Amino acid sequence: MKDLGEVQRDLLYYGVESEAFKRHYPDVKPVQGTKFEGVIPGLWRRYKEKEGEAGTQEKEGGFFHQQLCPECLGARLKKEVRLVQVAGATISEVLEWSLSDLFEWTQGLQAALPTEGLHLLQPILEEMPTRLKRIMDVGLGYLSMNRQTVTLSGGETQRLRLASLLGSGLTGVLYILDEPTTGLHPRDTVGLIRVLQQLRDLGNTVLVIEHDNEMMRAADHIIDIGPGAGLHGGTVVGEGSLEDLMESELSVTGAYLREERLSKPTHVRRKGNGQQITIRQAQARNVDIPIVSFPLGCLVSVTGVSGSGKSTLVFDILAQGNAETHEQEGCKEIAGLQHIGNIVIFDQSPMGRIQRSNVATYTDVFTHLRNLFAGLPESKARNLTSKHFSFNTPGGRCETCQGLGVLSLDMNFLPDLEVKCHDCKGRRFTDEVLKVKYEGYSISDFLNMSVEESLPIFKMENKIAGLVEMLCEVGLGYLKWGQSVKTLSGGEGQRIRLAKELSKPTKNHTLYLLDEPTTGLHPTDIKQLHTLLNKLVDSGNTVVVVEHSLELIRESDWVIDIGPEGGASGGQLVAEGTPEQVAEVPNSYTGMFLKRILAEGL
Repeated sequence: MKDLGEVQRDLLYYGVESEAFKRHYPDVKPVQGTKFEGVIPGLWRRYKEKEGEAGTQEKEGGFFHQQLCPECLGARLKKEVRLVQVAGATISEVLEWSLSDLFEWTQGLQAALPTEGLHLLQPILEEMPTRLKRIMDVGLGYLSMNRQTVTLSGGETQRLRLASLLGSGLTGVLYILDEPTTGLHPRDTVGLIRVLQQLRDLGNTVLVIEHDNEMMRAADHIIDIGPGAGLHGGTVVGEGSLEDLMESELSVTGAYLREERLSKPTHVRRKGNGQQITIRQAQARNVDIPIVSFPLGCLVSVTGVSGSGKSTLVFDILAQGNAETHEQEGCKEIAGLQHIGNIVIFDQSPMGRIQRSNVATYTDVFTHLRNLFAGLPESKARNLTSKHFSFNTPGGRCETCQGLGVLSLDMNFLPDLEVKCHDCKGRRFTDEVLKVKYEGYSISDFLNMSVEESLPIFKMENKIAGLVEMLCEVGLGYLKWGQSVKTLSGGEGQRIRLAKELSKPTKNHTLYLLDEPTTGLHPTDIKQLHTLLNKLVDSGNTVVVVEHSLELIRESDWVIDIGPEGGASGGQLVAEGTPEQVAEVPNSYTGMFLKRILAEGL
């Protein structure tokens, strides 16, 4: 079952018939009547209640077809209101602007307005730029005034609330933020840090869960949890200033910072295989680039501030190219697609909303595991087949909980409560199935086992061992096999898909497109990820990442920087070349930070 908020947000943002929506929700099919298959039925009613927000909407073949209201042309306001101008602009025009453009407009309002009665507007003229500046400081200047809040990402919503809190004047408040730098360019991270410091200076306490190096350097006090993840974590391994952390022998974070500060790496950039994919006349949303090329046989980073058009260029234009039909979207031509055999996309879309889908089933490890158990002599003696070792079909599963191990209790107006099944005690299977053991473990024991714990047990099982090792290499060894994919973050889901792809043999040159794969990763895990991406490239493939992490960008063979700003002020090709070449481009924000990190040897 899809999450109502997410589907509704994407419906309103993309439109149900767009390629982007179909890519994110391939299982959502049109249904004759009043609902989508796989979507909460109430979504139709709630979506219909949105009528009038963007003009008139018509029901057409099970979908809503949007068209502009013939009276207001989508402006939503009466004609008399639309005729009023302030400093040469109507309110309808102002609502279409980005917050950055609005901020610039407010700078000239004082001089543009008549002096008579100006004192009445003085509080507004002073407060409006201040509020806009706070929002720009947290990297949201690219948002338009009329952008619907349901279309904002979790990180954008968090930062927008943060900016509004600065004007509240509250003191003595404990603010807790979960990785607020997610999706932020280093330029915007600096602005976010400044906002957090202002909250602190007002007499508040700000607690931030974070991996970003700049955030750690700016912190007054650091608490490091570890030393590893999952079963190997949960202990305070370092506490104090940044210097204190670097002196802690148990702190992985401190060890990384020590190593980075002392190391002076020499970067060897791949030249590629001499071929490239070239996009000409890219024009979609805010992107307007005459020509840009992606060298093949390289690790390519597409960079730029938030809202600059990176994802549009990579996922809405490049990913939609078709070498056979020559049909392109958002551009005049994509040349060079004949040099690649396949395009594989790893984005931040949810892995699924089905409770029964877990790490073992998603990676196909569970199929091999069931066959392994079914082939044991004890299973044959009991006439147990692989079907009996599945919790998704009747036969060997506990029918009280239907193999879920938990029972869901309806709490009416509160969220449903899950309790352990009283019959199977959370083990999912019947006693007969649980008596069958492999290396001393039942099928239920394996589902409750972490990936890392199972590594030595599966070492001799060729069909499983490779994938298990790969999951550990991408830093996901702490996940349990029976853990629902609903509980995984976008970054975790992306790395699972990456590990699954890496474990497959490849024949043709594949173009891999990744959307911020470092999301939620510790710097040491980013190193592991870089190693895996190198494996893909060294195997004769091309990897393109949309990325903000300087740790990964500096290791790339080629960088394409989009900007210079976000929204209407972005979408241009600012720089392209090796990280060293981009670092020398004056108007590139990415280049500015690359220059520093390369000079420091970090």
